[in-house]
Amino acid sequence: MPDEVDVEAPSEKRELREHDEKHCRCYKPKGSLPPLTPVDDIEKPSLQKSTYYSRVTNKYSTQKIVKEGQKPIKKGFRTLRDECLKANKLYEDPEFPPNEFSISFQGITRRHYEWKRPHEFAKDPHMFIEGASRFDIQQGELGDCWLLAAVSNLTQNPRLFHVVVPRDQGFTHMYAGIFHFKFWQYGRWEEVVIDDMLPTYHNQLVFMHSKTDNEFWCALLEKAYAKLYGGYEALRGGNINESMVDLTGGVVEMVDLRNPPSNLFSVMKKAYRRAALMGCAIEPDHPQVQSESILPNGLIVRHAYSITRVTEVDIASAAPKLQGKAELVRLHNPWGNETEWTGAWSDKSPEWATISPEEKKRLGLTFDDDGEFWMSIQDFASNFTTLEICDVTPEVFEYDNDSDDESSSDEDDEEGHRKQQQNVQRRWQRLMFEGAWVSHHTAGGCRNFIQTFATNPQYTVKLEDPDEDDDDDLCTMVVSLMQKNVRQLKRYGADYQPIGYTIYKLPPEMEPGVKLDTEFFKYNASYAKVPFFLNCREVTTRFRFPAGYYVIVPSTFEPEMTGEFLLRIFTEAKRLKSSAS
Repeated sequence: MPDEVDVEAPSEKRELREHDEKHCRCYKPKGSLPPLTPVDDIEKPSLQKSTYYSRVTNKYSTQKIVKEGQKPIKKGFRTLRDECLKANKLYEDPEFPPNEFSISFQGITRRHYEWKRPHEFAKDPHMFIEGASRFDIQQGELGDCWLLAAVSNLTQNPRLFHVVVPRDQGFTHMYAGIFHFKFWQYGRWEEVVIDDMLPTYHNQLVFMHSKTDNEFWCALLEKAYAKLYGGYEALRGGNINESMVDLTGGVVEMVDLRNPPSNLFSVMKKAYRRAALMGCAIEPDHPQVQSESILPNGLIVRHAYSITRVTEVDIASAAPKLQGKAELVRLHNPWGNETEWTGAWSDKSPEWATISPEEKKRLGLTFDDDGEFWMSIQDFASNFTTLEICDVTPEVFEYDNDSDDESSSDEDDEEGHRKQQQNVQRRWQRLMFEGAWVSHHTAGGCRNFIQTFATNPQYTVKLEDPDEDDDDDLCTMVVSLMQKNVRQLKRYGADYQPIGYTIYKLPPEMEPGVKLDTEFFKYNASYAKVPFFLNCREVTTRFRFPAGYYVIVPSTFEPEMTGEFLLRIFTEAKRLKSSAS
């Protein structure tokens, strides 16, 4: 976990305080209370970066709801395209105009950009040249490798890729200068319509683009994503888990590689077979290390990588002691250049001489300066610090059967797409709740603030029918808490605040669905909770619980920090019943 850092409140700058008696003992009982012992159950924040607690005021939320209600119904892509074709004109997006304010929050850019349509600076433009590939992607001047790494993964799943990038558009048939994309936003898929005017400098695209000069799906996808969040500058800096969720509607679980599970390779291999998106990064031990600095081994710190394959290879060495299997991971640097890992199993390293030509053919092995390289699972775990796995949920498309069988093949087709992706078991059942922390009403802070903690929203969940594939009578539950609309408000100074949740097991004598009060929380320890309150968009944790009723209490770290949230609960159990209190 990152070190704790100073935070700044709007009215004063102070360090996160050490919890004194008042804050850490949850108040001692007075008078003739029942002979119960107050619990000492202290939450801790872990800030991922220097930040401040942003206040999204209730007044703003009210105005937003009123304005949303006054907005006219938006016309869809096909309606707008038909209107343009009928009027014989090219579409101009009134919501995302071609000016400096669409690039920079302040309307100030370091050079003058010209917004041009592809046919104005490229010969014979196309949406795709021989399909979409992770090798198409080239990062431009924008620091959004966290988006590029997720898009790189997405290209390996054509079915899901074309949910995000619909096929019904291009530069030939019915071209009208209009394109559309779909992103998952807080529980629903949202269509984003744009024109094809792109920022250029000396007739060259300045942000995300394709390696092929007349291919434009990359640049248009990034523009639509920038519009979704209010401008290109809103995409500077981020976590790959955000973009993976926005591109799939899935749920991301983080693996701390500083303390990896003993079955790490098995976890990654099964995730790969499930068509999960995977990304990783290196967080240096010292915060003074500059972002995207290159280490002597060729890896880049604070930089998002995508994981494009997980497999085993047979070692056919003449020396008997060297024979066996090697567990390998293939990674892709979205820069798409020669900046690659230089250790064992890197391009042209001697380890490749120990495998047969048949194995090399199966892997589709190439040694190009394309940003893609292989590592052993041991080197991967010892050099990277975080692994994030995004499982795709059933609402996007359904799968037929289970591909976690160890005998199943993990071969890719000629385009690098996973052959097993059409045979992935529908994995999760989902519950979803939208809520808000409202000042003086439902913004009670974590349980350190015991007098207000009970005012937070509470959600009662019943788990029953334990998983069929275990013999310990436990139910798997993944709980994900997401802050809403924060990146959209970056231009107004908003930033992520530390969030988390606490889970309580309801005693048999208590009626489910009744809101728990302060007295309950004083004398009942939590059953489970997040390890830390994190200042990131989404906090996700996996639990294994006995059957029963559980109350989930999502909160900010401190009271009176307001905002909207989305709570998602995933389970592998057959049935999941719930209520909100």
